[in-house]
Amino acid sequence: MTNKIAKRSLRILLAGGGVAGQALAFWLTRGGHAVTVVERFPALRAAGAQVDLRGQGIDAVARMGLLEEVRSQLVDEAGVAFVDSRGSPKATIMANTSGTGRQTLTSEYEIMRGDLVRILHEATKDDAEYVFGKSVDGFDQHSDRVTAHFSDGTSGEYDLLIGADGQGSRTRRALLPEGFDPYWRVGIHMAYWFVPRIASDTNIRDTYMVPGGRQIMRRSHNATETQVYFVMREESAEASAIHRAPIEEQQKFWAERFSDAGWQTERFVEGMKDSPFFYSQEIAQVRIDSWSKGRVALAGDAAHCASPYSGMGISGGLVGAYVLAGEINRSPGDLPAALADYERVLRPFVDEIQGEVNPRILRVGMPLNKHAIAAFQNVTALACFLRIPDLVARMSKEDRGGDWQLPAYTDAA
Repeated sequence: MTNKIAKRSLRILLAGGGVAGQALAFWLTRGGHAVTVVERFPALRAAGAQVDLRGQGIDAVARMGLLEEVRSQLVDEAGVAFVDSRGSPKATIMANTSGTGRQTLTSEYEIMRGDLVRILHEATKDDAEYVFGKSVDGFDQHSDRVTAHFSDGTSGEYDLLIGADGQGSRTRRALLPEGFDPYWRVGIHMAYWFVPRIASDTNIRDTYMVPGGRQIMRRSHNATETQVYFVMREESAEASAIHRAPIEEQQKFWAERFSDAGWQTERFVEGMKDSPFFYSQEIAQVRIDSWSKGRVALAGDAAHCASPYSGMGISGGLVGAYVLAGEINRSPGDLPAALADYERVLRPFVDEIQGEVNPRILRVGMPLNKHAIAAFQNVTALACFLRIPDLVARMSKEDRGGDWQLPAYTDAA
């Protein structure tokens, strides 16, 4: 290590070892900093459903030198079909694999979250310190340091604490005024899990619409497993609270809400019991005025969750980590300036990807009755016959995230 890097080295604690946390570890260690990642799960959390990379997120992975590794782990998802109760496709929108324009409902860079997490961990485990089964339960700020208090009763002093601990971030809760609600809700809830794959499960994602503003999606990511998603429109206290209930109660809730749905619902509900994981969440964005306070900053979903419907959740985390680390690496001796520049540079991008989520458009895709479902399918079928989705995607000048470009950080290379 050169004297220049040694003088600039900071002790940085990352709370959360997911995609954003590990991307931060990648860039910060390359800036010469001593990075510790604490993850409350007892091992690498290499699970979860299918995610995609789009636009600037692909650029961020390319700058890490990991794009070929990501390509080697991609899921083969050729398109999205809207099916009836017999599973017959009424309309199919194929992925845009032309390499130009905008991605459609599925990306050419579809990957399982667990595979992406493993790729990032392999690229960072030798340079950053990882501590599993431990979390940051609190912290005290000082003018020249932050003292973190851990779940095992120990404490540690750092130059900077970054909360990369997800949509429900504890770090963010400690930074915000008591009672402040950081969530922008759209009245939609989702649950997903895995079931055994059967012969009729293809590489086309099936989307089945159910009266009452409900939707079932099926997508298959390998030879033995299929992902199931139940989605519904509901604005009730019960629906918002269920995501914090024990898993058994969550599963009962979702089974009851979809008991009359038809299609392959019985198979999917039966598969809940033996699924390797089950996840239930409310679709929401995190919108807060500031992503840092003193020597504590927020990154990824903790700072600016755009929601799954933005198509840029994972990409937003990767881009945000690149910018935050880049600004710290550029101005390690002036953290207030680095954190201010992080917000100044990234806000336009975040505003763009969060703005992709329009509740009125989402509701069009979740009709309330059979007539509205039939109308949606007929219009979509006609558009597909005329190749409108394909033409629009190819002719679009930019993908989600607009024309915002990743800045260049020589110190982060």
